[in-house]
Amino acid sequence: MRILLVDDEAAYCELTASNLRSAGYEVDAVTSGDTALELLNKNTYEVVITDLKMTPVDGLAVMSAAKKINPDTEVIIVTGFGTIATAVEAMRQGAFDFVTKPVSADHLLVLLEKIKQVHRTHLENRILKQELKSTNRYAGLVGSSPAVNKLLSMIQKVAASDTTVLITGESGTGKELVARLIHNASPRAQNPFITVHAAALPETLLESELFGYEKGAFTGASSKKRGRLEQADGGTLFLDEIGELTPSIQVKLLRFLQDRSFVPLGSDKLVAVNARIIAATNRNLSQLVSQGRFREDLYYRLAVFPIHIPPLRDHKEDIPLLCNHILNRLGYHRELSKDVIDLLYKWDWPGNVRELENVLERALILAAGGEIKPQHIQFPERITTENPETEKPRSLPELEKRLVEEALRQAGGNKSKAAKILGITRRMLYTKIAKYNIDENFPG
Repeated sequence: MRILLVDDEAAYCELTASNLRSAGYEVDAVTSGDTALELLNKNTYEVVITDLKMTPVDGLAVMSAAKKINPDTEVIIVTGFGTIATAVEAMRQGAFDFVTKPVSADHLLVLLEKIKQVHRTHLENRILKQELKSTNRYAGLVGSSPAVNKLLSMIQKVAASDTTVLITGESGTGKELVARLIHNASPRAQNPFITVHAAALPETLLESELFGYEKGAFTGASSKKRGRLEQADGGTLFLDEIGELTPSIQVKLLRFLQDRSFVPLGSDKLVAVNARIIAATNRNLSQLVSQGRFREDLYYRLAVFPIHIPPLRDHKEDIPLLCNHILNRLGYHRELSKDVIDLLYKWDWPGNVRELENVLERALILAAGGEIKPQHIQFPERITTENPETEKPRSLPELEKRLVEEALRQAGGNKSKAAKILGITRRMLYTKIAKYNIDENFPG
């Protein structure tokens, strides 16, 4: 890694350069911003470490020039005049970090190791994206944030196997998209990708859709029908909203995951199927297990390789890229203004990417083909399930008391079950019941 070190204190500059060279780095050390600008135009540097207060060319000017020549160059600003204002300005303009003098050699070496890791990650990501772009296997996954890069890496790792995958995440985060990307990048890509939305069908219809049936299996079954599982033979079956499955269907699905065969309705013959299962849910399955509403053995069969999709509010830095992708798809081929992007950053996106799509489509209509402006951005009314007449807890003990009472209510007063819901021991539950003077017979 080649480093440009800039500091107008000659002794400090030489001492720091010597320490960095001893650690194996190639260092060009100069004592003025002017000389630094000349070297930046002649050489390529992965890192610039520059003093902030220099004349006539200060550290921010050196950083600006370095970033203009090579946006991938990382800049560490060093100064003896550390203020919050200068730190914020340096970071806003693209500094990797901001440190105040005296800076130990060990601190700088730690920062340089971090930069190495960032460069490795960026390089791997560029290579991966080039590969994915050439094969078009991951088209639709938009973003460059650490969260999206991690998601991309997880998809890449699991795609080549036949491992069962459980995708979790809030509504609107793109769980079906991730499932399709796993399928498209897998050896099964040329075979069917079959989807089943568990919450969209009543139990009787869901069972027949999933496992199929023989002629005469029930009233109206005038002919044999292959179920979705059989249709997915050689490919992938995507089970969305898995948390909504009824107990009887959970049992049949568990049996399939155990031996890869099932019995269609009205039949007495096993049907063997080679289908990969990818399940998804926006619910907390482990909590459903603790409440006795989802089979624990099925949960562990499904969660062999869990993938969690983060909500949009946790990677808002991807909003500009997502906006360009969505608007290009809608026929709007121009960049959004900074005012519009800033407005979108302020919203917490409870509906995630799906909500962003809706807001942009509405804005495009309101703009009537012209430039999208802040007044065209209209956010939906917030949806709340809270009872406005219910007073919110005003303290941590009050909140804890309510949680204990709610667990007891869900458990029908069964202390062992309530303790399991809360994730605590039965003895600890009794301690909390006594602490908050909760009626022993609650709920009465």
